[in-house]
Amino acid sequence: MRRRRSSQKGAAAVEFAIVLLPLILITFGIIEFGTYLYNQQVITNASREGARAGIVASSPRVTPAAIKSIVDNYAADNLVTFGTSNSPGVIVTGYASDADFGDDLTIQVTYNYSFLVIPNFIAMEKVRTMQATTVMRYE
Repeated sequence: MRRRRSSQKGAAAVEFAIVLLPLILITFGIIEFGTYLYNQQVITNASREGARAGIVASSPRVTPAAIKSIVDNYAADNLVTFGTSNSPGVIVTGYASDADFGDDLTIQVTYNYSFLVIPNFIAMEKVRTMQATTVMRYE
């Protein structure tokens, strides 16, 4: 009876070793895709912040350079980048210094998100481009 127990202890160690890799992949997958979704929400909010700053009635109106600065600052404060110096691209369309009430201002933000661990184990692209577009009407 004792012989049987010692062989089962070895079997448990082998089973744990087999299950460990998928368990680690699932854990890192949850972390990386959670970070990906968080960053997608950050660039969506950054485009909203830029559009809101651009449509507010003020004299003079906020310039496209200032809108880009607002988006860049929001993204720099909130994006999870893991040390990369990748900043989002911002495209401002529909800007007019004398825009009328109801005209559209469109802010498009793109960001290249780099996965860290998962592409090393499964076949997927290492860099994925995120995009967020916000359209608001001038006040």
